[in-house]
Amino acid sequence: HSPYGCSKGAADQYVRDYARIYGMRTVVFRQSCIYGPRQFGFEEQGWVAWFAIAAATGAPVTVYGDGLQVRDLLWIDDLCELYRLAIAGIDRVAGGVYNVGGGPPNALSVQEVLERLERLYGKPMRAAHGPWRPGDQRIFVADTARIRRDLAWAPRVAVETGIPSLVRWVRQSVREIEHVVADSRQLTSV
Repeated sequence: HSPYGCSKGAADQYVRDYARIYGMRTVVFRQSCIYGPRQFGFEEQGWVAWFAIAAATGAPVTVYGDGLQVRDLLWIDDLCELYRLAIAGIDRVAGGVYNVGGGPPNALSVQEVLERLERLYGKPMRAAHGPWRPGDQRIFVADTARIRRDLAWAPRVAVETGIPSLVRWVRQSVREIEHVVADSRQLTSV
């Protein structure tokens, strides 16, 4: 759907072909919207963490399009568990390509994430709105059936638990986060 997606697809194919041609024990995980503590996200990568950080620090937030685009969210600990399972079961998954995400139970629109954060922080976020970005998909929810079958993996942390946990970390770390945000603003203004 975009040059960004093409670059990821090309990388997937390289990793897959190294497994097929050279017998390397590689696996591709096509990950969707990973979030969790110690993530200093920004609008395009790590956007859930960025929104939580922006809510705490007053940094600006821009929603591109109408905010109704849906993404499935995956808590970092669930992803780390999958990495451990893949290493332990690499002979079963070598050469495989897997969609990895929170799946339908953890699918939220950008607007829904903002609304949850507003409730948790007890204040409006007042996001600015920008135009739709070229190549942005309206709905992306990963079909994780293959990874469930091959490694018996499924996400355990629901967004109802994960987002409040992220907010707790942001609140506990706001001084450090403000320092990182200030440093990033200096870097981008040069």
